[in-house]
Amino acid sequence: MKLIYTGKTKDVYALEDGNYLLRFKDDVTGENGVFDPGANTVGLTMEGAGKAGLRLTKYFFERLQEKDIPTHYVEANIEEATMTVKPASVFGKGLEVICRYRAVGSFLRRYGLYAEEGQPLDAFVEVTIKDDERQDPPISEDALDMLGILSTAEYKVLKELTRSIADVVKTELAAKGMELYDIKLEFGRIGQEGQIVLIDEISGGNMRAYKDGKYVEPLELTRLMLEG
Repeated sequence: MKLIYTGKTKDVYALEDGNYLLRFKDDVTGENGVFDPGANTVGLTMEGAGKAGLRLTKYFFERLQEKDIPTHYVEANIEEATMTVKPASVFGKGLEVICRYRAVGSFLRRYGLYAEEGQPLDAFVEVTIKDDERQDPPISEDALDMLGILSTAEYKVLKELTRSIADVVKTELAAKGMELYDIKLEFGRIGQEGQIVLIDEISGGNMRAYKDGKYVEPLELTRLMLEG
């Protein structure tokens, strides 16, 4: 294996067969020791967070496969905290796609003049550029097309996939008595035809879920989903 990328929450290795291996770490995003799925920095380390994130990722990616929603997932090894994935190219230098069901986090910080905390949102989808220096600025459909990052046709596919995936997660959480407030996803192109697929992960570290009006921490979210 050859280490090709060290990320905030996982490391990426190239495998001899052309696939890649993601090694999940116990680091999570946030600031000043407080977890925040929308943060651009590693804020704290939670023992067991890597394996917990992978367990939930494996669970959701396999649910998506059952529903014929395309992903880069191949297989996972929970004990080694690794996941094998197909090679995928990201859009530009990387995008993050958020689906929001309630006004919290950066949405509320930006639009607080008009939005109230926790107010319902109708599966609102927004795209941000992965750019730590500029705090991951939002980007519009027109700008994505004009800058050659994502065509308008691809944007439509991306938006539909985001809503479909978020709905699966929302429904699964609801069955365990939790409400999904928002979720952050990443996508890429695979194969010669450039099929758009979900990449990266679906874990407690990239979503906000609440139970009985209280925020559910990432490790607790995994426990409630898979053990509760």
